[in-house]
Amino acid sequence: MFWNKVFAQNRVLLLLWGLLFVAAIAALFEARWSLAFVAFSTLILAIAPVFLASRLHLTLPLPFLVAATLFTFATVFMGEAFDFYERYWWWDIALHGGSAVGFGLMGFLFVFMLFEGDRYAAPPSAIAFITFCVAMTVGATWEVFEFLMDRTFGLNMQKSGLMDTMGDLIVDAVGALFAALSGYVFLRGNNAGFMARLIRQFIGLNKQLYRKSKDRLRK
Repeated sequence: MFWNKVFAQNRVLLLLWGLLFVAAIAALFEARWSLAFVAFSTLILAIAPVFLASRLHLTLPLPFLVAATLFTFATVFMGEAFDFYERYWWWDIALHGGSAVGFGLMGFLFVFMLFEGDRYAAPPSAIAFITFCVAMTVGATWEVFEFLMDRTFGLNMQKSGLMDTMGDLIVDAVGALFAALSGYVFLRGNNAGFMARLIRQFIGLNKQLYRKSKDRLRK
């Protein structure tokens, strides 16, 4: 059932996954074991959101799935295998900002699902605040993970230490704020813009989770 849905709806994803698989196989033939490991790891992480969504009976919009796959590709494959973090100073900043927006958007959809837009349960400002907190929590957790990996395995994920960590958290905050404001504007009745379209598309594909919001989707 899971793979049938993927083959039927997500040919773009299949192309991206196919490229990763080919890269992994080519690395194995060339005995580049580290590159093969990174390629296979990227492929598994890219497939994970689709598999989890299927298990949770969610339908994810194609733009979200493509963005998640590209983000994983840029973070794990390009960042680690081709050392883009060292080659381009803005690579880490761009990925942290993008991930903060993405996690903020997921946080907004989750919180909005809990309250379903009930103004008395949680006004737009409260949902936006919780959205910001969710995205920042994910960003802070990642920084703790980097610290533990560096201390335990002698890696250099934190690069310049405190400056890298604080810079990442600042970028996370900017991305989280953007996602939170996008959710707030959507709840205030403004359905224009790319973020609003993503929100509407996700809610439209998962109406069973947003029963109170059916009238809003028809507008």
